[in-house]
Amino acid sequence: MDYKVVITSDAEIDLDEHIQYLLFEKKNLQAASNVLDDFEATKNSLSKVAGSLRLCSNPKLNKLGYRRINFLSHRYFMLYRIKGDLAIVDKIFHELQDYENKMM
Repeated sequence: MDYKVVITSDAEIDLDEHIQYLLFEKKNLQAASNVLDDFEATKNSLSKVAGSLRLCSNPKLNKLGYRRINFLSHRYFMLYRIKGDLAIVDKIFHELQDYENKMM
């Protein structure tokens, strides 16, 4: 089953903040471009595998129905939930962020 991937405004803001950091703090246009390409590839992959990925192990996130998909080539990931044929991406984090506490 293919899912329609919906990126919420919160997730868009997260992605924008990560890209802004790469562009203006790290001054690395190539890295920012690569992360954007990886985001698109991961979003494409999510549309095909959303239902097959397991729920988060954190009990609160699990109860809310959250699942995680890692970016294919970078240290970022998306937290999403499934509603019917939609895969709704609510947040995008770097793997070093304390995402569990930020989601509570």
